[in-house]
Parts: sequence; structure tokens; C-alpha cells
Amino acid sequence: MAIWLSLCGAAVVLAYLLGSFPTGYIAVKQLKGIDIREVGSGSTGATNVLRTLGKGPGAFVLAVDCLKGVLAIALVYVLFSFTPTENLIPSTVDISIWQPWIIILAGLSAILGHSKSIFLGFSGGKSVATSLGILLAMNWQVGLATAGVFAVFIAISRIVSLSSISGAIAVPILMAILHQPLPYILFGIAGGFYVIFRHRANIERIFAGIEPKIGQKLVTEESADG
Repeated sequence: MAIWLSLCGAAVVLAYLLGSFPTGYIAVKQLKGIDIREVGSGSTGATNVLRTLGKGPGAFVLAVDCLKGVLAIALVYVLFSFTPTENLIPSTVDISIWQPWIIILAGLSAILGHSKSIFLGFSGGKSVATSLGILLAMNWQVGLATAGVFAVFIAISRIVSLSSISGAIAVPILMAILHQPLPYILFGIAGGFYVIFRHRANIERIFAGIEPKIGQKLVTEESADG
């Protein structure tokens, strides 16, 4: 049992390291030679890369960050692909109970890793793309429906942060509608709350009417004064 618990812990740690991979930071550093944390919103995510480098690099960072979430959950699926008779999973382990909980732990670790990357002094992005990858790996219907909510709000408002927040709110509702396990619903609540919390500066700008739309630059206090 001790070995099994160690393997579960290792999967959660690896999920954090996957989430921590600083895609946006590396892309901007390599292509423009600057630290993206010192540009625009300071986020290392795809939206800030889009504003800094354009559509191509922004789409690339979005895809890789989404893939990080998929891989984090795939690790757990691989771990549970063995059977108790193969001497890896103890016979006392009920896979149907354990797997959803380890999946959400890995998912939350990947989300935390993206926003608090160990490779960037515990800074990072807002975990939206990584969260989408996690959702797609957990349940593709929920993932696609969440992406649909994002798409509707981005088409109406053209504000990425507002669309991301709307998607985060929709996740636990979609989990419940599609009768997902309780751990998945709790993940939707916890993960959604965390993503919204990471957008608190955006929320302030939305209420102030100064949150940039797609194609617009973020106006900071310094640029406004100078």
C-alpha cells in the first residue's frame, strides 16, 4: 500500500511540474528577448503572449498549455491502467473510488503549477488553457461545453478575461448536469474559484470599463500617466 500511495503522490507532483512548464515565458524570451512578466498584464499565459507577439505565438502557447493539462490527467489514467493482479495496485484499492480523487488532485496541482511555476519563482499565468486541457481529459463533453461558453462570451464581449470567468462559472454546473462524480463537481468549484481569483485585477478593470478587448493593448497606470 505504501508503494501505491507513493506512486499516487508522484503522479500529483509530476502534474504540478507539467503545469509549471513556462510555455509563454520561453516563447516570448526566445522570440523577443524579453520577460513577459514585465509586459502587459504580467501573465505568462496565451492572452498576454497574443498581445505581445501576435496570433501565431499566442495560439502555440494556448495549445501547449492546454496539452499540459491533458498530460497531467493522462498520467493518472496510466497509473490506474494496471490491475490489482499485476501487483501494482493493491487488491484492497477500489479503483472506481480512488481514481476520481487522484485525478482531481493531479488537476488542481497542474493548475497551481501553471499559475505558481517553480521555474519562474512561483509566478505564472491564470491557468485557463491548462484548466481546459484538464477538463477535456476528465470528460470531453464538459471540456467542449466549457469551450462553447467561452466562445459565446468572446463573440459577444471580445474580452478574454470575462469569457474565461464565464467558463469557470459554468464548469461545476456542467459537471452536475452531465452527472459527473462528486470529486469532479468539487474540482469544478475549487478550480473555477481559483481561476476567478486569479482574474481579480481583470474584474476590477471590467467594472472600471478599461479591460482591453481582443486586439487592444492593456493600458497601465504608467502608460496612462506618461
